[in-house]
Amino acid sequence: MVRVKEPWWKRSVVYQIYPRSFMDSNGDGIGDLQGIISKLDYLKKLGVDVIWLSPIYDSPNDDNGYDIRDYRAIMNKFGTMDDFEQLIDEAKQRGIRIVMDLVVNHTSDEHHWFVHSRSSKDSKYRDYYIWRNGDNGKPPNNWGSVFSGSAWEKDEATDSFYLHLFSKKQPDLNWEHEPLRNEIFDVMKYWLDKGIGGFRMDVINFISKEDRLPDGEIHSGQLYGDGSPYFINGPKIHTYLHEMNEKVLQHYDVLTVGEMPGASTEDAQIYTNPSNQEVNMIFTFEHMNLDSGPYEKWDVQPLDLVKLKRNLEKWQHALHHVGWNSLYWNNHDQPRIVSRFGDDEVYRELSAKMLAICLHLLQGTPYIYQGEELGMTNVKFDSIHEYRDIETLNMYKEKCQQGIAHDKIMSGIYAKGRDNARTPMQWTLDGGFTTGTPWIQMNHNTARINADQALADPSSIFYTYQKLIRLRKEFDIITYGSFQLLLPDHPHLFVYKRHTEEEEWLIVTNFSKQTVKMNWNEIGVQNKNGKIMIANYEPHQLDGDIIEVRPYEAFVLSFRKEIAD
Repeated sequence: MVRVKEPWWKRSVVYQIYPRSFMDSNGDGIGDLQGIISKLDYLKKLGVDVIWLSPIYDSPNDDNGYDIRDYRAIMNKFGTMDDFEQLIDEAKQRGIRIVMDLVVNHTSDEHHWFVHSRSSKDSKYRDYYIWRNGDNGKPPNNWGSVFSGSAWEKDEATDSFYLHLFSKKQPDLNWEHEPLRNEIFDVMKYWLDKGIGGFRMDVINFISKEDRLPDGEIHSGQLYGDGSPYFINGPKIHTYLHEMNEKVLQHYDVLTVGEMPGASTEDAQIYTNPSNQEVNMIFTFEHMNLDSGPYEKWDVQPLDLVKLKRNLEKWQHALHHVGWNSLYWNNHDQPRIVSRFGDDEVYRELSAKMLAICLHLLQGTPYIYQGEELGMTNVKFDSIHEYRDIETLNMYKEKCQQGIAHDKIMSGIYAKGRDNARTPMQWTLDGGFTTGTPWIQMNHNTARINADQALADPSSIFYTYQKLIRLRKEFDIITYGSFQLLLPDHPHLFVYKRHTEEEEWLIVTNFSKQTVKMNWNEIGVQNKNGKIMIANYEPHQLDGDIIEVRPYEAFVLSFRKEIAD
C-alpha cells in the first residue's frame, strides 16, 4: 500500500539518555558526551531514530542539570561544545536525531538573569522572575514545593520572596514578561540552528501562573497548600505555546513533546492538534499515578490493571485522528517498569518483554529509557546517604521530622525514588560505565543484567525491543490503526486490537504470575489462522476455543487481507 505522507516523528522511536549515568569516557565517574558517542553504534543496532538528552547545559547540579546556569554552554563535566557538535554529526551519520531538554519554567539561582534580578528591585531583570512581598514576614501564600517545603524563599537583599515550584535553587521564570519570552525563543533558535531534532519541554504546562497566586487547599497529611490548580495548564499557556511555535518552531522540521503533569485528554486534544500549532505530543502522567495514593507518589498502592487499561484506552481514543500520543513506561523521574508493573525476580525477562510488547503496539511515539531494553531493575541502597536525588532526600528529611518510621519511608523510596532510574547503565559483567568511582552506586545486579550479555543472547530483551522498532517501521497499522480494548474488566489480561481497512492485529498480554484461560469467542476471534508477529514464549497451538495465557506472556497475531499490487 502507499503510505500517507506524515511527520517523520510519527513512525520514530525515541531513546532517552540521562547523560550523567550513560557512559563515562574519562574515568571521572560521570557520564559524558564522548561516552554517548562511543555507544552510538549500540543505539543504531537497537534501531532508534531519536536520542533525547536530559539536560547537558552548564549547571551547579542542585537537581542534576534541571537547574540551568547558562543555556548556551555545555556543562564541563559532560564535555565541550565541540563534543556536542560531534555528537550531532556522528548521530546524523547513523540516521539518528538529537532532541534536547528545554527547561524554561525555571533556571538555576546562579543564572545571570537571577543574580541580577535579586540584586535590586530596579534591575532590568527583576521581572524575569516571580517576586512578591511577604505577609508579615511569612510567604505570600501557602503553596508547597514539589521537592518539599515552601514554594517561596525569602531574599534578604530586597526583603521579598521569589517563587520556586521545585528546589529553592530553581526560581520560576515570569512568562508574563515579554523580554523574558524573547530571550527563551533566542535560546531555542541557537540550538535548532546547530541542527538538533527538537525539544522535550520540561513541565512546560507550569509556565503560566494565575496572577492572584491564591492559597491552595491543604490535603490530608500534607504540610503545605496545593497550588497546582493555579499553575497547571494556566490561563495563558496556549498563548505562550502558540507564540513559541509562531516565532520559533514552525521554521524547523522538529519533534516537540511537552512534559505536562495534570493535563487531561481534553487538554491534550488542544495541545497536540496540529491546527493549534503548539506541540506534537505531550507526556501524560495519569497512567504513572495509578499506583500512588491521591496526594503523593510515595503512598504506594498495588496496580489495578483494569484502571490502567481504561486509562490507556481513554488516551488512545481521545487523540486518534486529533493529535498524537507519546508512549512510555520509564524515564529519569520514574522507577524501573519491570520492578513496578512486572516481576524483577522470577519473571524478569518475560515480564520486561511483555511490557514492551504491550506499550509498543499502541498508537503513538514510543520512548525507551536507557537500560529499559536490558530489563534494568530498581535498586535498594543500604543507607539514605547513598541516594543523590534532591526530591528523595528532601522528602526523607521532612517525613522524619513528622515522626514517620525510617523503614516506611525507605519502602516508598525503594518503590518510587527517582534514583531507581539514575543508577549507571550496565554495560558489562563488572559494570563498564566508568574506570573510576561512579557518581552514584551501580545496581548490585550488573553481573546478571548487562548489555554484553544481552547482545550475545538472541532471545534477550534487547532483541525484543529491536524487533518492535522494526515492526513499527514496516507495518502502517501500528502507526495509523484504530484501537479497540477487549476484556476491559479482566483483572490479569490486557488484550486489544488494532484495525485498518486492510488488516487487524490482536495483542494479548498477561500482567500476572498466573496462567489465565482466555476464550477466543469472548474476544471475537473465530479465525485463528493469524500470523504471530512477535511473542515472548514459544508459540501456542491456536486450535480449540480456549487458550492458556502463561505468566507474563505476550503475543501479537496479524490477520491480514491479501492486497493486490
